Amino acid sequence: MRKLNPILKLALEMGPLVIFFLANQRAGIFIATGVFMAAVLVSLAVSYALTRHLPIMPMVTAVVVLVFGGLTLWLQDDHFIKLKPTIVNSLFGVVLLGGLAFGRPLLPVVLDTVFQLDDAGWRKLTFRWGLFFFALAAINEVVWRTQTTDFWVNFKVFGIMPLTLAFALSQTPLILRHEVKEATTAE
Repeated sequence: MRKLNPILKLALEMGPLVIFFLANQRAGIFIATGVFMAAVLVSLAVSYALTRHLPIMPMVTAVVVLVFGGLTLWLQDDHFIKLKPTIVNSLFGVVLLGGLAFGRPLLPVVLDTVFQLDDAGWRKLTFRWGLFFFALAAINEVVWRTQTTDFWVNFKVFGIMPLTLAFALSQTPLILRHEVKEATTAE
């Protein structure tokens, strides 16, 4: 399996959200939802073409986007697309904390990660990300239920993305403390 350049991986994962934001600004939530669905499929296709592998998080997200985006368009009700982040984040939170409950930190699988941690590091990081995903679900619920659709779309791009980046960066000390270095052989 070929690994993607981190910048390209980020573009493939965040690109559909940015396209959703731009389409909403120009054409409204229903057109934006259709464009979002197409962008998610294109992103997965490009990722697969480059790596011959589909990462779990974007794949699960794509399925939920297609189901809830389809319901949004079919029923002409934007509540479904607004529920998508709550469902995806809750699902990831349940999977991560559920895996821990069964003694198996699933974060390396879910994030398709490139770094290695010791067992204690994976447990701690998985627990933190599980709680963070639940926090994102709760934040999404508050925002979509109390704000306008345009505010919610803007918050997804300019609120959730920076929050996620800040949270990920805040985990750097834990990662550095528990990182397993590959042994190098002296010649």
